[in-house]
Amino acid sequence: MKRLLAAAAVLATFTHAAFAGELTLFSDSNFRGQRVTIDRDAPSLGDVNFNDRASSVVIRSGTWLLCEHANFGGRCEEFGPGEYRELPGFNDAISSARQIDRDRGGRGRWRDRGHESERDDDRGGWRGDDRGDRGDRGGWRGDRGGPDVVMFAGPRFEGQQVELSQDVRALSDVGFNDRATSLIIREGRWEFCEHADFRGECVVLGPGRYDVLDRMNNRISSMRRVR
Repeated sequence: MKRLLAAAAVLATFTHAAFAGELTLFSDSNFRGQRVTIDRDAPSLGDVNFNDRASSVVIRSGTWLLCEHANFGGRCEEFGPGEYRELPGFNDAISSARQIDRDRGGRGRWRDRGHESERDDDRGGWRGDDRGDRGDRGGWRGDRGGPDVVMFAGPRFEGQQVELSQDVRALSDVGFNDRATSLIIREGRWEFCEHADFRGECVVLGPGRYDVLDRMNNRISSMRRVR
């Protein structure tokens, strides 16, 4: 019995190691100054007294999404394992972090550990109605049987549209590059980026109706599910 328990403990350790990532944030460039190590999702770095303080980072394992606002809002960038002596565009501007390759099965999808329709209060300038399944506008009730994301060429869900339920590295492949002006997210949290291959400025949004896309209007070129 003791051998069986020991084997189970070893297996659990390896299973955790296979999925758990770890990163260390430093308050100064070149890995100097104060530091904090994170091995789980951090919706608010203020909780560890490190909000808007990171100037360099070491990622020991996992692929991480670092965002400028709490709850993974605002501009976000993806960082893989490595040493980042400086953080151009993100110096003293990181407020949340999460691992995005855990349990993804090769598609960047997260296994949701929270409620998908929770409100993202800090969307970095986006305007929309993030009401989840309540159907308070236009009769939409988050039909789980439909596409995860619907993009519209016009504001307020007008004009031509495209329905998507998977990652798209280049929206030009579906004839919708730099055309989205409004969108509906029925399920999941999605990252929308201004360039192909998830590059450039990116914003993460959860379930809801976004009738105006503000600074990302006609600028979205790729998208992927991150949770």
